[in-house]
Amino acid sequence: MKLVYDEIESPIGIVLLILRDDAVCTLDFSDCADRSRRLLTTRFGAVEPVRAAKRPSASERVSAYFAGEVDALDDITVAAGGTPFQEQVWAALRRIPAGQTATYGNIAAAIGSPKAMRAVGMANNRNPIALIVPCHRVIGADGSLTGYAGGLDRKRWLLEHEGALLPMGGALAASA
Repeated sequence: MKLVYDEIESPIGIVLLILRDDAVCTLDFSDCADRSRRLLTTRFGAVEPVRAAKRPSASERVSAYFAGEVDALDDITVAAGGTPFQEQVWAALRRIPAGQTATYGNIAAAIGSPKAMRAVGMANNRNPIALIVPCHRVIGADGSLTGYAGGLDRKRWLLEHEGALLPMGGALAASA
């Protein structure tokens, strides 16, 4: 098994992309590398990714996202490798369009487990593929910005970039 990686410059930090067989298995910010390494080790053991010989198309799509094409990540192939429940949650996250948000309760209801809001939150927390599996689009039931592994400043930036928040950090403009 071979894992390859690439680094992508973005307005909010360097993004680390790791692929296996052309499917993204990790996408995170480089300053969250310890978290990414833990998730990778849990899934693959002590495998060290090698730098991609040529820039993967997924890297081009991530760059396009940051350049304003907020739908550029929608159909990238992923291989998150979670439990069946996590995979169900992550699939529901991918159905939240750019520019919209959802609550943990919305996601729980969407997967047919309306009382599983905390379990949805835990699955969201273990998402190894930031941006593409858009956990940043999940907000608190009261509309507040809740935890994000990359930090709440990045979460706010991403939502504003997608048009989900008013430019000066005002109220949410859209919700699912």
